[in-house]
Amino acid sequence: MPEAVLRIGEKEVSLPLMTGSVGETAVDISSLRDETGAVTLDDGFANTAETASDLTFVDGEAGVLIHRGYTIEDLASEASFLEVAHLLLFGALPTKGELESFVGSIQEHLHVDSAIRNVFSAVPQDAHPMQVLGSAVAALGGHYADDLDPNDPESVERNSYRLIAKLPILIAWAHRAREGQEIVDPIPGADYVANFLEMMFGDGGHIDEQEQIAAKALDSLLLLHADHGQNCSTSAVRLVGSSGANLYGAITGGIFALSGPLHGGANQEVLEMLASISEDGGDVDKYINRAKDKDDPFRLMGFGHRVYKNFDPRANVIRTTAEEVLNRLGVDDPLLDVAVQLQKRALEDDYFVERKLFPNVDFFSGIIYRALGFPVDMFTTLFALGRLPGWLSQFKEMKTDSSNRIFRPRQIYTGEPKRAWLPMEER
Repeated sequence: MPEAVLRIGEKEVSLPLMTGSVGETAVDISSLRDETGAVTLDDGFANTAETASDLTFVDGEAGVLIHRGYTIEDLASEASFLEVAHLLLFGALPTKGELESFVGSIQEHLHVDSAIRNVFSAVPQDAHPMQVLGSAVAALGGHYADDLDPNDPESVERNSYRLIAKLPILIAWAHRAREGQEIVDPIPGADYVANFLEMMFGDGGHIDEQEQIAAKALDSLLLLHADHGQNCSTSAVRLVGSSGANLYGAITGGIFALSGPLHGGANQEVLEMLASISEDGGDVDKYINRAKDKDDPFRLMGFGHRVYKNFDPRANVIRTTAEEVLNRLGVDDPLLDVAVQLQKRALEDDYFVERKLFPNVDFFSGIIYRALGFPVDMFTTLFALGRLPGWLSQFKEMKTDSSNRIFRPRQIYTGEPKRAWLPMEER
C-alpha cells in the first residue's frame, strides 16, 4: 500500500495514502495522534477530507462538477431536478417507471399539518425567511416523533420524501404569511416546481403557460445547486447527524448554516451590487476600477469561488438560462445588461484573469429569481430547496458508513498555562 512518511523530531511515522476514483490523493492521519502525540492544524478545514463519498466530485482547478459520474453540463441540459435528486439519493438516473414511483412517493406527503402555520404567525413579519424556514422545519420534525430513527434506513427514506414534498410548501407559506395573503395549497399531481410557483404567486386555480416557462427555468437553477461536496451547510448537516440527531435536526442545521452571507446569501449581494451600479448610471468601467483599487473597500460580488480556481461550470449554464428565461417571459431587466457588461469587461481585464476571478453560479442566479418574482431576501430559501437532495443524500450516505464517528475536531490551546487559584480578595 502506498504511504507517506512524516518525521516529527526524531520520530518517523508511515501514514497510508488513499486514492479516489479520479486520482485525488489523501493522507490518512487517523492514527497520527496515537503514534506521535501530534495533531494537524487546518483552519476552516480547507485541506481536510472528512469522509470518502461517491456522491459528488469537484475539481476547482479544472472547473469540473460531477454527480455520480455525470457532468453538471449533461445533467443541466438533459435531466430534471427530481431526476438529479433520485440520482443523488439512490445512485442512478431513474427509468421512466422509477421516476414515476419517486414522484408518487413525494406526492403522498404534500399535506402539512395546519398547526405548522402557527410558526409563521409566531415570528415578526420582518423576520428573514431563512430564520422562518429553519424554525418551520424543526417544528415539522415534531409531528413525526414516532418515526425519527436516524439509524432506520426506511425511516430516513420516508422522511426524505416528506422533506422534499413539504419544503416548497413551507417556503410558499412563509412568503404568503408575510405578505398577508391567503395560503394556497398544493395541487395534487402537478409538476413539482410549477406547483411551488403556484403556491407562491398563484390563486390555486391552475398552472398557466407563464408559470410553466418559469418552472422550467427554476427547475434548472434548483438542479445546479443540488449538491456541491463538503461545503459549509452540507458539513453542518453531517456534523449534526453524526451525533445521532434525527434528519429534521440535521437539515435545520444545514438551513441555518446556509443562511450566512458567506455561504447562501451571495446571490442576494450580487443583485444588490448590480442595482447599485445601475442606479449610478451603469458605468461598469468605474466599478471595475474600484474593484482593482486596494484602498477602495468595494468588491465585485459573484466573482471568484472558494473552490473553483477556474470557471465555475454552473455559471456557464446559468448565463444561458438567464438570457432565455428573460426573453421568453418578456422581461427587460437592465440588471442583466449590467451583469453581461460587467462579466465581459472583467474577462478582458488582466487583473481579474491573472487572479482567476471569474463569475460564479451566484452571479446570474439572482437575476433569474428576480425575473420570476421572488423577493430578494427569499433567494436563499431557493438555494435551500435546491440543495435539499444533496443534504439528504449526504445524511443517508453518512448513516450507512460503518466508519462514521461523531464529529469531534481537535484544537491547539494557546491560552494561559496552569495557574494558581486566587481567592476573591487577592484578585
